[in-house]
Amino acid sequence: IRWIPAEGGRMAVEVALPPTTLRLMANWTPQQFQNVLAVYVGQTGAGLPPMLGKYRNEASALRFEPQFALEPGVTYRAVFLPGKLPGGSGNSVVTATFTPPLRDLTPTTVVTQIYPTADALPENLLKFYIHFSAPMRRGNIYENIHLLDAAGKAIELPFLEIDEELWNQEFTRLTLFIDPGRIKRGVKPLEEIGPSLEAGKSYKLVIDREWRDGNGAPLKASFEKAFRVAPADRQSPDQTQWQIQPPTAGARQALTINFPEPMEHALASRMIAVTKELGESVLGTVALENQERRWTFVPDAAWQRGRYNLIIQTTIEDLAGNNIGKPFEVDVFKNIQRHLASSTVKLTFEIR
Repeated sequence: IRWIPAEGGRMAVEVALPPTTLRLMANWTPQQFQNVLAVYVGQTGAGLPPMLGKYRNEASALRFEPQFALEPGVTYRAVFLPGKLPGGSGNSVVTATFTPPLRDLTPTTVVTQIYPTADALPENLLKFYIHFSAPMRRGNIYENIHLLDAAGKAIELPFLEIDEELWNQEFTRLTLFIDPGRIKRGVKPLEEIGPSLEAGKSYKLVIDREWRDGNGAPLKASFEKAFRVAPADRQSPDQTQWQIQPPTAGARQALTINFPEPMEHALASRMIAVTKELGESVLGTVALENQERRWTFVPDAAWQRGRYNLIIQTTIEDLAGNNIGKPFEVDVFKNIQRHLASSTVKLTFEIR
């Protein structure tokens, strides 16, 4: 009986058995397997049920893989009863213990960036993105994020606190929404408590050092983003005001768009596509610069002469959540309809 590495960094238990014995166990139920081989938490396993997991017959061994990853520093005990095998007898017990090593809790993870990066943000800012250098631990995130005013006083409940935390698949980017009830005019939270952000004032978004990463270690350092608040932005982005700077043919120079205002980083990074005149996609790398006021695109291959299109999804947003053709906040007393029926708009430019 031995503990061995399994897929995904996990551990499994194997018991070497003759192929003839394994063939007799081919149609066993999980309970029958568990009567022969069981794994418990703790050196004795007293009073605890066996761990859940999957059993399967290998070429020359019975294998058990726990359903959940083993916890570092906790001892596990595998118990094998040979007498329960087909044709077996006796009460002998074979055991093998395993204790996963403790994780290295030396702090290494840092906050790499908070978006938007602009120093002045609208009073009706919709969200922040917090980027980390390594995967983070889920749960209790709001205990480690604080919005402070210029005097260092915490703003009461500024964020939309939801159970389903909004992480990317790698757990390296968190989307943090300002409570919409404290943004939209005419709703009770805004009237009773007031806005989370007020124009003309300064704030800090503070990330605590005590926030734990995926290994359980605290952040290497706390992080602060200081900013001042500008008046609310309730106008839709107007793509006709974007300034396109085409590169020259024959090189891989960057195509540049200068926006009149900062755009929402994550959406602007993926909602603008470049195509040739007849619709063929142009592949390349997108970046946002100058506090999200400048979009750049470097093609994988050199530009060719001709006409090109920028295909822009109308769900692209500015910092206040306004879409092309549709402001985030619509006056409920007016019959305002979306100005654009299409899900995309197009801008044309030429490479010479």
